Amino acid sequence: MPKVIITVEVQDPAKWEAGFRSHGELFRTYSVNAPISYTTAGNLAVVCMEVASVETMQQQMALPATADAMATDGLKRETFKMFVLDKQFTL
Repeated sequence: MPKVIITVEVQDPAKWEAGFRSHGELFRTYSVNAPISYTTAGNLAVVCMEVASVETMQQQMALPATADAMATDGLKRETFKMFVLDKQFTL
């Protein structure tokens, strides 16, 4: 299953984390497999998740419910970046 990494600047890391942790139902619509890993460093939030379908995730992220959640959580939408990890290096 593909892994996705998202980086975004947030206005208030504590507010963002509280909001992020309240969106379980929304994340389920993205085809996300639990758990979701995340961290903050200053005002930067980084999220890593495994998804069954990148296409489904992208479609769901384009919906108004996602935009509303991002706005409520204090994301700086213009800084949002998503990376699909499509390669592996095996030791």
